[in-house]
Amino acid sequence: MSGRSFLQIPGPTNLPDRVLRAMDRPVIDHRSPEFAQLTEDVRVGLRRVFGTRDGAPMLYPASGTGATEAALVNVLSPGARVLSFNYGLFSGGLGAIARKFGYDVDEVQLRWGQAVTPALVEDKLRADSSSNPYDAVLICHNETSTGVTVDIAGIRQAMDAAGHDALLIVDTVSSLASMEFLMDEWRVDIIICGSQKGLMLPPGLGILGVSRRALAVGAQNGGSPRHFWDWEPIMRENRIGLFPYTPATLMLFGLREALRMLVEEEGLSNVYARHARLASAVRAAVHGWGLSTVCEDPSTASNTITAVRTPAGVDSNELLKHARERYGLSLGGGIGQLSGQAFRIGHLGSLNELEVLGTLGGIELSFADLGIDVEMGSGLLAAQRAFTSAPARVPAFAAAD
Repeated sequence: MSGRSFLQIPGPTNLPDRVLRAMDRPVIDHRSPEFAQLTEDVRVGLRRVFGTRDGAPMLYPASGTGATEAALVNVLSPGARVLSFNYGLFSGGLGAIARKFGYDVDEVQLRWGQAVTPALVEDKLRADSSSNPYDAVLICHNETSTGVTVDIAGIRQAMDAAGHDALLIVDTVSSLASMEFLMDEWRVDIIICGSQKGLMLPPGLGILGVSRRALAVGAQNGGSPRHFWDWEPIMRENRIGLFPYTPATLMLFGLREALRMLVEEEGLSNVYARHARLASAVRAAVHGWGLSTVCEDPSTASNTITAVRTPAGVDSNELLKHARERYGLSLGGGIGQLSGQAFRIGHLGSLNELEVLGTLGGIELSFADLGIDVEMGSGLLAAQRAFTSAPARVPAFAAAD
């Protein structure tokens, strides 16, 4: 098939040419002064994205799942009590990983499509009157399976209102570098992320942002048995620009370039505004099609992912298969309990208006091919109107990319 394929899954996302070129180079000595400077550049840029002045970035050659394991074992001792909420595959996954380590997980079940509310968190923490209180609250900021975003500032306020001292550990895998995150202001103790979504890199880096409080808690209680995931050697070695293992050298060159594009050139406020703009157009298209999103409350709709329910009797897996094979358009499938019932449009990372319109056009063609009762052009027109009602600001790096 001529032309480029459209990768519009919720991650991995499309890679800018500049990031690819930054990685297309010989491997350097990872104990050289050049590499030490690379390490420091990446750490400075990540702090900006985290929204922290003195939080510690931790990088592992791993996935976001590995980063989740690292977040837990460094601060939670065997038998620790954890409060978690299941409102999708990945929020539920936080509790599942915690149970694997023998932590006592109190998991609150919600509907897929709901967001955990600050009021619910406050109620659970106020009711936690045991002599062995929760050690951590686990929250998924942006639930990738449902397209639902949680108010982390509100969660922190709820914890304060309840007077609870648990650590706040937040999965930001599908939100970081795409939606505003203020680690210091919201007093988040650990941020969990991966390289393959908003940071515009291939999969392969598990990333943490760790507060000074979390570092102190881990040092005090010792955490759980670990070796590779231990962040103390990373902190020690990073001070001189090194790592306690062979790092993913070329990925770090790509990360530095991506951070330059996001932080220094486009500017994070513009990055967040761009994602909000693209998301609004996608949601307008879904409304134009006469379909509904999995996300139940529009105020909690994600700016990076939209999960769309297919009409009754339409298997979303067949729709995805057709779009991929006929038009080279890859969309996210419904996962977990949504398999066959929904598809997901990823609108994050390196993305602009024309690419969104191309994606929506491909979906409409697939609807028509499969005889799905959606008026041709209805979503495209709605998205175009959404775009023209809020003119775009051209990113500073666009001309050079």
